[in-house]
Amino acid sequence: MPYEFSAKAQELLEDVKSFMADHIYPNEVEYRKQAEEVGPTGYPPILDKLKAAARERGLWNLFLPHLAPDAPGTKLTNLDYAPISEQLGKIGFASEALNCAAPDTGNMEILNMYCSERVKRDWLAPLLEGEIRSAFSMTEPDVASSDATNIGLRIEKDGDEYVLNGKKWFTSGAIADRCKVFIVMGKTDPNASRHLQQSMIVVPKETSGISIDRTPHVFGYVDRGGHPEVVYENVRVPVDNLLGEEGGGFAISQARLGPGRIHHCMRAIGVAERALEYMVRRSLDRSTFGSLVAQKGLVQDWIAESRIEIDMGREYVLRAAHLMDTVGNKSAATEISGIKVAIPNIALKVIDRAIQVHGAAGVSQYFPLAEMYAHMRTLRIADGPDEVHKMTIARREILKYAPDFRMTPTPQAQGEPVPFARP
Repeated sequence: MPYEFSAKAQELLEDVKSFMADHIYPNEVEYRKQAEEVGPTGYPPILDKLKAAARERGLWNLFLPHLAPDAPGTKLTNLDYAPISEQLGKIGFASEALNCAAPDTGNMEILNMYCSERVKRDWLAPLLEGEIRSAFSMTEPDVASSDATNIGLRIEKDGDEYVLNGKKWFTSGAIADRCKVFIVMGKTDPNASRHLQQSMIVVPKETSGISIDRTPHVFGYVDRGGHPEVVYENVRVPVDNLLGEEGGGFAISQARLGPGRIHHCMRAIGVAERALEYMVRRSLDRSTFGSLVAQKGLVQDWIAESRIEIDMGREYVLRAAHLMDTVGNKSAATEISGIKVAIPNIALKVIDRAIQVHGAAGVSQYFPLAEMYAHMRTLRIADGPDEVHKMTIARREILKYAPDFRMTPTPQAQGEPVPFARP
């Protein structure tokens, strides 16, 4: 499918590459040192310096295609943003320096679309300015949250307030000092139809009744902000903290996760590119059995396969972005699910080969490969596991031939053939 980047996007891409070279790569070691010093709840001071430099260059809030008229940032299409996000994905903290980091990106998008004017003033405005961070509180420890209709946290109306009771976990970033607000998904009406039971609501982190319980590690890593279990016990917030209407939470989650998924995949292409660079550089730096590692046929095969897979994956992401811009997220659902399965798996293959070329060093803290692998492996679960996305793709393919096909057979139709129709 033909597509092209706008002149503005191409200009910004070159600016981002220049910013990465001038500010991000030279400060990678310092950032890691400061992050270790401040711990998972703290804020590396160098980020303020990087944010100021990014804003000075006009590299701010580049992810949001439909900014409020007075919001700081630059409007880009999903397609325009893809190569920019790929560059940011090469270094984890680069996205935060440009105020384009998850989960804030997805949260800002739905706040911009669905929240009240008061909530925009109190929470969206400081998020757009990069003054605070946010968290998305959906996954629960006691149910299979890959099916969002399983969630059990209750949101009950009591006069001019909503009252929240329940538990969430993997609320990424929630323990960070700068995290000030949560977007929480829960059930407002358990008796409604399956996809109209849920609602989303804005909950300030300091609200009475919120407590932090367990904080899981991810493959042994303690990420900044953590992925904690959050307990909501009689948490009260004003009714106009609700996003959209009661029962609209599931639809909003889909609106949020579509762009979120493609942003993850855009960054994952950058992760894979960086892993390939590490692989090639290491292979040119080491000799075994009388020749460079780069001269081994098997390693050359790994390098070639990696280049092919990354380039194919990039084209798939660009196609999905183009469709989101031209036909909408709903019509691009198959492609969004497809890249969400394909791209993390491609990145994992490339990182695994790079680790192998590095030998023992590849699994140590002295190279970023092990941490990159942990994050990419987690991405196969975050924002929907591979299996759910494959189910979505398969269902859409089957419906082309059997429009009456249902995922769950009725008792009387069990085992009966489904009428076949040509697409």
